[in-house]
Amino acid sequence: MAGSVSKGAFITFEGPDGSGKTTQAQLLVRWLRDQGYEALLTREPGGTKIGDQIRDVLHRSDNVGMDPRTEFLLYSASRAQHVSQVILPALGAGTVVVSDRYADSSLAYQGYGRGLALGMVRMITDFATQGVRPCLTLYLDIPPDEGLERRVLGGEEWNRMDAEKLAFHRRVRSGYLELADADPARWSVLSANRSMEELQAEIRAAVSAHLGRGAN
Repeated sequence: MAGSVSKGAFITFEGPDGSGKTTQAQLLVRWLRDQGYEALLTREPGGTKIGDQIRDVLHRSDNVGMDPRTEFLLYSASRAQHVSQVILPALGAGTVVVSDRYADSSLAYQGYGRGLALGMVRMITDFATQGVRPCLTLYLDIPPDEGLERRVLGGEEWNRMDAEKLAFHRRVRSGYLELADADPARWSVLSANRSMEELQAEIRAAVSAHLGRGAN
């Protein structure tokens, strides 16, 4: 392996639950490090000690009475800490930051899914993130019913958001696709209905093309 490549970039993974984001993000970071990049894997909600405490509140299945505005503000609070404590310092050091979910999740889940005003969601998100946006977003697409079935069969954590009705998850997916259509230069939409190896190969190709054209 050649010497370390000092070039920061912010890459995010988005998608419905069960799309395989977490596994694919882990594989990508390992590969980036093999290519000589300083690469950091993080996640939302969470990514910090404070953020992980907020994550527990958000995902607890007994918090069924949570107001959508409360939900969004909690996600935003976790995100603000994440950006300040993890993402900005890493980007400043020239690290490639790979995040399993980021701000687009709030637009999809709380905006399109819950029906909160998109303008308000964008304004508060911009405040929470200090305007930090990813240079590349990898959206792993899968029909919601298939994604949720994967989570059940795989024995993965089943949280409060997973337990929402299928109609909610369909609105979330439609929201994601609308966001991607509106910003094709940033978004790469990839079908998650294929083998892990095939999907990772396409992810690496998209990331290589993006880093190769000097994104920062």
